[in-house]
Amino acid sequence: MLDGTKLYDLDISGASFAKACGGPCTEGCVTLARIGDDAWALGDSKQPAAEPLRFTSEELAVAGIDPVRFGLSV
Repeated sequence: MLDGTKLYDLDISGASFAKACGGPCTEGCVTLARIGDDAWALGDSKQPAAEPLRFTSEELAVAGIDPVRFGLSV
């Protein structure tokens, strides 16, 4: 399992982000990409230039974020 501080050492330049919307996508959507075996990057479609936040799988689960909702396998 990755230490939370090591998540930001991972290269995400080739990450493929998937989008999930809670409402109309004109209001912005959350984007999610797997960036490692136990690592995820969470972004904001309204601010694509902003650095995505990084989480472990356990942290995503605690936050109630399910990668399946984004069409991603766990």
